[in-house]
Amino acid sequence: MIEGEPLCILLVEDNPDHAELAIRNLTDAGLVNHLFHVEDGEAALDYLNNRGRFADQGAYPRPHLVLLDLRLPKVDGIEVLKQVKSSEQLKAIPVVILTTSAAERDLAQAYNHYANSYLTKPVDFDSFSNLLRDLGFYWLAWNRRPTS
Repeated sequence: MIEGEPLCILLVEDNPDHAELAIRNLTDAGLVNHLFHVEDGEAALDYLNNRGRFADQGAYPRPHLVLLDLRLPKVDGIEVLKQVKSSEQLKAIPVVILTTSAAERDLAQAYNHYANSYLTKPVDFDSFSNLLRDLGFYWLAWNRRPTS
């Protein structure tokens, strides 16, 4: 956690039920000051690069964590991951893949493109809620990163 700095998550999720659950659990745990949700990969890249409707960096700050689904409209999650990790300005942002896919191919592809973590969404509500809370605590409260 970065002392004194408002914590920000970018949630990239096209399933409205999964997004609502993530937002509720991370907010209820008191882990974030700002949680921004986009529903497709193109919007995620626009947000991260402060383009289009996300051009105002004050209103759309650089996230401390990206939660990224793989199966997204417009631009898929792997392409978003590739672009983030190949950008000098963005590559230090932790990207956690949060997906329903347990396929070994997806897992390998995500790590080959430098995902920081790969989590398969549990099917039951309580397990998914616990996973979201624990992942938020790990990346935002316990994990240490350089400040620059």
